[in-house]
Amino acid sequence: MTSEPIVESSGNVFADLGFPPDEAAILALRAELMARLREILLERGWTQTEAAEQLGIGQSRVSDLVRGKYDKFSLDMLVRLTARTGGRVELAVR
Repeated sequence: MTSEPIVESSGNVFADLGFPPDEAAILALRAELMARLREILLERGWTQTEAAEQLGIGQSRVSDLVRGKYDKFSLDMLVRLTARTGGRVELAVR
């Protein structure tokens, strides 16, 4: 039985998967915003229909959000949706 070497993460799973640095950064931001939006929906107890009304999008888009279909949301759209929840997005460049 051969064992795979253990490689320490860079802190960005997308970079670890081999995406170019610029794309990995955008994918990580999108994933983080989507996860936070899903948390907000759960915290507020919104149904998908209620979330759609509050966010100003269709219920099918809320379904895509809840199911983590990150390819269906631009970074710009996720920032807009976050703002519509009353949230604020801050960027820290390191």
